[in-house]
Amino acid sequence: MGNDDGKPTLEFPCDFPIKVMGEAAPDFVLHVIEIVRRHVVDLDETRVQTRASSKGRYVSVTLPFTARSRGQLDALYTELSSDPRISIVL
Repeated sequence: MGNDDGKPTLEFPCDFPIKVMGEAAPDFVLHVIEIVRRHVVDLDETRVQTRASSKGRYVSVTLPFTARSRGQLDALYTELSSDPRISIVL
């Protein structure tokens, strides 16, 4: 189901997982969490999942959280997508 702007319709608040990928580095996961925390103050870090690529060069970080609004999601995606250390945001 969508709306006139082509984006899926979400009812807020809702559970929402965001996945971020980038080159593996010792501080990459913490870096991603710090960015997400600027937009999601109640992020439960115990639910954050990480997975290394088969050769260990990249890592994905999945962060489930409760999304409060479309504006919150848009701001979060904008900041994550503009970070030079982050390759993909899903």
